Amino acid sequence: MSRKGCLSIFYLLFFLNIANLHAQTVQKEKQSLISILKILEARYNISFSYVDNAIKDKEGTLPDSDLMLEEALELLKIGTQLDFELLDQRFVAIKKNVERKTDSFITQRLEEVILSNYLTTGITKLNDGSITIKPETFGILPGLIEPDVLQTIQALPGILSTDETVSNINVRGGTHDQNLLLWDGIKMYQSGHFFGLISAFNPYTTKRIHVYKNGTSAKYGDGISSVIDMQLPDEIDNEFKAGLGFNLINADGFAKIPLSNKTELQLSSRRSVTDLILTPTYNQYFKRIFQDSDLTNENRNSISQNERFYFYDVNVKLLYDITKKDRIRIHFLNVNNQLNYDEQSTVNDRNEAFNSKLSQQNLATGITYTRDWSESLSTTSQMYVSNYDLDATNYDITNNQRLIQENEVYDGAAKLDVNYAPNHQLKINGGYQFTEVGISNLEDINNPAFRSYIKEVIRSHAVYAKTGLLSSNAKTNLKLGARLNYIQKFDMLFAEPRLSFSQRFLNDFRMEILGEFKSQTTTQIIDLQNDFLGIEKRRWILSNNKDIPVLKSKQASVGIHYNKNKLLISAETYIKKVNGITTRSQGFQNQYQFVNSMGSYEIKGIDFLLNKQFSDIVSAWVSYAYSINNYTFDALNNGETFPNNADIKHAVDFAGTFTHNHFKFAMGVNWHSGKPTTLPNPNDDTDNNEITYSKPNSSNLKDYLRADCSATYRFNVSEGSHATIGASVWNIFNKKNILNTYYSLVDEKITKIENQSLGITPNVSLRVHF
Repeated sequence: MSRKGCLSIFYLLFFLNIANLHAQTVQKEKQSLISILKILEARYNISFSYVDNAIKDKEGTLPDSDLMLEEALELLKIGTQLDFELLDQRFVAIKKNVERKTDSFITQRLEEVILSNYLTTGITKLNDGSITIKPETFGILPGLIEPDVLQTIQALPGILSTDETVSNINVRGGTHDQNLLLWDGIKMYQSGHFFGLISAFNPYTTKRIHVYKNGTSAKYGDGISSVIDMQLPDEIDNEFKAGLGFNLINADGFAKIPLSNKTELQLSSRRSVTDLILTPTYNQYFKRIFQDSDLTNENRNSISQNERFYFYDVNVKLLYDITKKDRIRIHFLNVNNQLNYDEQSTVNDRNEAFNSKLSQQNLATGITYTRDWSESLSTTSQMYVSNYDLDATNYDITNNQRLIQENEVYDGAAKLDVNYAPNHQLKINGGYQFTEVGISNLEDINNPAFRSYIKEVIRSHAVYAKTGLLSSNAKTNLKLGARLNYIQKFDMLFAEPRLSFSQRFLNDFRMEILGEFKSQTTTQIIDLQNDFLGIEKRRWILSNNKDIPVLKSKQASVGIHYNKNKLLISAETYIKKVNGITTRSQGFQNQYQFVNSMGSYEIKGIDFLLNKQFSDIVSAWVSYAYSINNYTFDALNNGETFPNNADIKHAVDFAGTFTHNHFKFAMGVNWHSGKPTTLPNPNDDTDNNEITYSKPNSSNLKDYLRADCSATYRFNVSEGSHATIGASVWNIFNKKNILNTYYSLVDEKITKIENQSLGITPNVSLRVHF
């Protein structure tokens, strides 16, 4: 039997035996509180609103089915020492049973959860179509021992990375620059450390991440492909928390420090250990990210050595409650990557050495002020500056050439957001946003002397409004919104309607309709011939309304979800059309590599998920995504459509998790069809120093296959502190996956270059929480 067949049988037997063992041994008297709440919601047709920390690790006894709702809540109150407040016939708020130091307004309705453990604990699906990830309660996923924000979302159907990085996440066929990344409301232009292999955002200071593939709120501009909204803790609870940890790539620490009853300081810092110690994980990362770069492409006349690489990030948030109604939050984040290496050469019997370097940084700072005017009305205003800077100096000793490159982004914004919720069934949201974005690109060559500096600035204004309606029985949820964007430079006005509709029927079924129009003025171009040391190939540019148009997208989707007895079956079909893309932003490495043309792409597909939870111990799922993604360029391929560079027609994830007491284990297989590629014409004549290609993207690379596993164990260190150890293996079978293939002419012969995926990559971690 093949190894793939043996692996499938192993998975099946493993999860069936674990589920059977648990069925024989689980105690029926005590259950987790979250399980009891799900049963009561179905029994009494109610919805619970709560903060995760309030019910974390709480257990109780399921009240008898013949009790009245009030009697059942009273029993839970006694057994859990929590306060259950019946707001009306539909909603129940759960709060810690402590005396509050300040007055508070009524508890606002939280979004209704369709499934609390979506794939694993800490991931929930909401009735507006979005996914919420909460790192503090995150369970475990195959290959991950820490809740890496941007690696985690790739486990969701319809989201993957064609090159295994977090700096190239493809959401329903879109490119990475079409994703809007927000850190506490601030737009980020850098997403990864190690040039894309590790998320740049510390998960241990992130409260929640909202992921929208479609049907986004009208308050979100940009991001025509998706929105990834990362939020830090925003409430002062006068509780000290801290933690330290390390793995084979980096070490980090965080602290949440109450300074007074009204003030709190949140700090975190992370730094790589790669410049201090070489580990097997680092060696694999280095081999993967620096292949086919100036650092590893040695020639006969020069060698590269003494590479020094490190990264770090620092974030700070200050929370100050001025009064019972007024709150100020100050935000700061610095994400940094640094690479230096020496290049040596012997020319005319003389040794020469130069230092090449690359730095990448995203610096963000902002201030947020929130005012509660009444029980139903609140406003939030924010001002921020986000600055991205990519700077490289590259020496070519053989040609006696020095190249300086710089890509800088300045993004300044002011926002006003208004929320009005007169009751639990109606919520109105509106606001105004002003944004100024300036992007510059510099190239400076000494031999021959050449200097190019281009800077573009766009100022835009936006107003938006959204209404949320929830029926009295909570079966119908409708959100209608619209956003008006005005670009001052081009005198252009865009109207962007948004729709999110959810209808529950037959108790266990839910239909979902999502739709949106969006636009975007920032994009990345990929210059493979003139990149930053061959490592960072993408640079940000602004639309000029000429050869770089404003991106526009339209998307609609319809989904059906079935959820009963911890079984979720979900199917969602969609269509998305994006206009205004350019060949320079798509990374062509065929006959269109040096062509500048404008076009569009259209993707149609379906995302399917089957997720079964066997009580609170075992969860298993399989997801399948099918899509057809095609380009249309009037000036290319005779105007006929051809496959998108990110056209992955089939993608399958099969995985499972096992949790018992404080031990967690996950294992999974990741497979998808090969991405499109263009082969040279077999009848090519290279005498003209050019490669003649076949039809664009008419072939495919070999299928991608990867198996991962991970495990963690938590134990108490002392009273009030605990530790977690973890181990993971990425690509268990060391499968040599080809991520990209292109061709070049060397001595009038066609040479094939292949970029390989990460090989078998182990990692271990230790974390201590206080």
